[in-house]
Amino acid sequence: MGTNSLGIELGSTRIKAVLVDSDKKVLQVSSFGWENQFVDGFWTYDLADVWKGIKSVMNDFKDYKIDSMGVSAMMHGYLAFDENDNLLVPFRTWRNSTTQAASDILTKEFNFNIPKRYSIAHLYQAILNNEEHISKVAYITTLAGYVHWQLTGEKVLGIGDASGVFPTNQQTKKYDSTMLQKFDQLTNIDLSQLLPKILLAGNNAGKLTEKGAELLGISENVENFANIIFCPPEGDAGTGMVATNSIKKATGNISAGTSAFAMIVLEKPLTNLYPEIDIVTTPMGEYVAMIHTNNCTSEINAWMSLFGEIAQAIGILRIDKDYLFERMFARAERGDSDCGGLLSYGFVSGESIANVTNGVPLFMRKPGSKFNLANFMKANIYGAFAALYMGMKILQKENIKIDSLIAHGGIFKSGELPQKVLAAAMQSPITTTTTASEGGAYGIALLAAFLFEQTKTLEEFLDSNESENTTITPTAEEIEDYKNFMDDYIKMLEVERKADSLC
Repeated sequence: MGTNSLGIELGSTRIKAVLVDSDKKVLQVSSFGWENQFVDGFWTYDLADVWKGIKSVMNDFKDYKIDSMGVSAMMHGYLAFDENDNLLVPFRTWRNSTTQAASDILTKEFNFNIPKRYSIAHLYQAILNNEEHISKVAYITTLAGYVHWQLTGEKVLGIGDASGVFPTNQQTKKYDSTMLQKFDQLTNIDLSQLLPKILLAGNNAGKLTEKGAELLGISENVENFANIIFCPPEGDAGTGMVATNSIKKATGNISAGTSAFAMIVLEKPLTNLYPEIDIVTTPMGEYVAMIHTNNCTSEINAWMSLFGEIAQAIGILRIDKDYLFERMFARAERGDSDCGGLLSYGFVSGESIANVTNGVPLFMRKPGSKFNLANFMKANIYGAFAALYMGMKILQKENIKIDSLIAHGGIFKSGELPQKVLAAAMQSPITTTTTASEGGAYGIALLAAFLFEQTKTLEEFLDSNESENTTITPTAEEIEDYKNFMDDYIKMLEVERKADSLC
């Protein structure tokens, strides 16, 4: 009898769960919508909503036998607890850009890029700010690490997620000891006592406890869940790599959602330190160059919500969201090669690559621009990948080898145009798979399934996965069109930055 493995991922706008069988085929999918809130100067989620969402998606799996599970979530961020496991401050997500001073100091001290999103940047900024809770901190973790801890009692992290908490060493597969010593000297804090234990893909990370079953809302049907084992919790970057089978050296993947990131597995370390390029790892601890953008599809989603309201206002009482996306993206296919001279800056939050601190969504058009629906939609899709383009231009200075790029995310469900635009922006063929829209929830389900495949390496396990692929290669004309768009986009960034400074 085969095994079933469940992956749960807490993304920026959805909590999603995917169940796969021992052949890696998807058996069931469920999701729950949620949104972050801006409270007291920080982007956050109420942890009560974490469990509300997880219980909601688990309702769709109560009749299935589940043998293994895994938890994934938004990487980075800051969850701090005292010695009695009490949350000290509301969850601070990756989206917060309030840690610039800490990021600058630690990057200089470590000679290693520490992005503003990293957990250690949040902790050190709280120290710099003399926040009251710092004296009580006994444990810090990520959202995935928190959920896993509550379900199993184990304070652990997969190495991919851990590398966004504090830098890791590729040889030892542990937190970098030299940097830990430097942090100790800087703060008189033994950070090693506050961090989760690091595990690699394939390690057993614990079992579901009675408390965990109650949190999942499955205690009444516990016979189907009694012996569940867990893989290490991972960040959405690592699970995206697994979902797209992009863990080999010189392979890469691009995840496009509320945020976007490109992950390139390095054959050799970068020769220079780039503030725009993060160094994280695969779930097996290999170094990855990560171009992370805080913004991608949020502004498109906002406009779609407005269009849905317009449809209701003129008497269309119910309109399917997926259908709306398909029709609007199809209309964008008719847009002019230069988007009619329209520009869209979908900066709902700050964007380091663009030197935008807080973010102000902004749409621009010149007198005489061709302002129609097709160009409007196309400009928004072009703009969604703009920050990613800027990051890739920096990475190209290193002449790194990229054999393949695979993209995933819900935006690729609505026609070919987003894939075409991304291919032009990256100046590279882009492949999507039939599981592209399942994203990291599928990836963490595969990592949970990998617990039963100890005779194979993770690469071998993923290579045996069968899925249909679609590859789009950009034409020279499409690459030039996107470059011309970006020339204007970068030129007018000063307007965005000025608006940002006034808010």
